[in-house]
Amino acid sequence: MCSICLMGAVKDHMLSRRAFFGRIGAVAGGAVLASTATAVPAKAAESSRVVDLTHTLHADFPTWEGRPLFEMEQVNSFDNDGFNLFAIRMYEHIGTHIDAPLHFSADGASVDTLPVENLVAPLCVIDIRARAAEDPDTELTPDDVRAWTAIHGPVPPNACVAMNSGWAAKVNSEAFRGFDGTSQHYPAFHVETAEMLLEETAASSIAVDTLSIDRGAAGFPATHVAWLPTGRFAIEAIANLDDVPPVGATVIIGAPKHAGGSGGPARILALV
Repeated sequence: MCSICLMGAVKDHMLSRRAFFGRIGAVAGGAVLASTATAVPAKAAESSRVVDLTHTLHADFPTWEGRPLFEMEQVNSFDNDGFNLFAIRMYEHIGTHIDAPLHFSADGASVDTLPVENLVAPLCVIDIRARAAEDPDTELTPDDVRAWTAIHGPVPPNACVAMNSGWAAKVNSEAFRGFDGTSQHYPAFHVETAEMLLEETAASSIAVDTLSIDRGAAGFPATHVAWLPTGRFAIEAIANLDDVPPVGATVIIGAPKHAGGSGGPARILALV
């Protein structure tokens, strides 16, 4: 069969499949929803909107190392082959991503073994934007957590406690790394805050809208060392925290599931 004929056949086949499955979906959709209604989390059923807390990953995404860690090459194209296919090479800790316990421990849980119940969690957003605008080396402190709980109540069990420093808006500029030629400058969690959450709450994860849960100018990754070996995980470079309330949202963490991984890019959604 000639290549033009083959391409035409492939396109016709794809169109017919779309039409077929469209009809199937229209007929079966109601039945499927009805049969699974009791399995849908209450928050999902009550939510009025979904907020994407994930940055788009691309070759120029800022990295802690300061060098590109994501490559995407087209192997097949629709024009030539009738379908698109890309080969991707990337490091685990790039973009909006998860740090699994294994990232900073010899035998901690890998990303594929994180308990799934910890991947759907109450979201607590602590706002330090005003302070971060004045001081890029500021940290989320125990006093920030106490001030938040004084207004919103205790940190719920299994919560994801997120720092909103306003840094996500800088993601497409050099300011996101804040590199001055010697060190990086961006906000993070103070190690004492991580220790406080470990001792006084049952939070299962923490999140930052910067490159790291340790501040850029830190000489030692104290927060990583304190938090991850306990079996909890972290989310780095989270996006759009300005668009979710300080309390009441539910975060869904689409963790990757490659065997033995120390982390990886994740799709993070908030049900508001």
